[in-house]
Amino acid sequence: MSRRVVALSGGIGGAKLALGLQRVLSPGALSVVANTGDDFEHLGLAICPDLDTLLYTLAGVANPELGWGRSEESWNFMAELERLGGEGWFRLGDRDLAVHIERTRRLAAGESLSAIMGAFARQFGLDTQLLPMSDERVRTFVDTDVGTLAFQQYFVARQCAPRVRALHYEGSAAAHAAAGALAALDQPGLAAIVICPSNPYLSIDPILAIPGWRAALASRKAPLIAVSPLIGGAAVKGPTAKIMRELGVEVSALSVATHYAGLLDGFVLDETDAALAACCSVPVRITRTLMRSLEDRENLAREVLGFAAELAAPR
Repeated sequence: MSRRVVALSGGIGGAKLALGLQRVLSPGALSVVANTGDDFEHLGLAICPDLDTLLYTLAGVANPELGWGRSEESWNFMAELERLGGEGWFRLGDRDLAVHIERTRRLAAGESLSAIMGAFARQFGLDTQLLPMSDERVRTFVDTDVGTLAFQQYFVARQCAPRVRALHYEGSAAAHAAAGALAALDQPGLAAIVICPSNPYLSIDPILAIPGWRAALASRKAPLIAVSPLIGGAAVKGPTAKIMRELGVEVSALSVATHYAGLLDGFVLDETDAALAACCSVPVRITRTLMRSLEDRENLAREVLGFAAELAAPR
């Protein structure tokens, strides 16, 4: 397929659909914009969890057992760090560590995160454009019943156990959308903008919190379609349903569509939730959204692209 697509994504769940899109589109036709609200500094290193999950997934070197990190990983660094009494709550494999060290070195030398991730994507053999949402610092904080926690403290160190009261994205109001990411929205032949089935609050809202992103998406020419991260009122992986309950939001795919109100041209529901289609305020495509296999990822990608083509067709 020669059409071009921009996908907005978080980590593991979004990366599955991003991989499906990459496989069914022509080489170089996909641009993936990643959430960087999860980024943080650890052991003196610049860690970008969602960008790296996308990098490894799209390059075919992700760890299939863990769902994050590198395949064929070793853990000598972590074992020695813990022996010395260092922090072991956020695990960095030996191969993964090289990415963090080199990224930290280049950032300190004045390179932008966009330039660094572009170079990494080429080194990993990708034709897909992998872009951060911003080259400026934006950090997700979670207000909980035990106080305000930096995202990784909530997500990894505390395993999402604290009750969520609110989320905020420090630095977002003053940040700018990455120039390369905005350029991807203006590229000739853009057929669709896809919000991958990522956590709306932790993965997509940090992107939308940057003023330039909302303005750019509002002036889009291609259809914007979101894929629900919920199936039958449950998340496939991660704390989406838990966060919705704690924020007082009904745990339903329909709530996700409502969350993106004013942005969407179409919404993709799992067949389990077909009855919700009649209540949705935008056109709906009902299909299987659970992605257990590579074939599932490709099939869902084709459904999303076909839906976009229908929405773009003259009426």
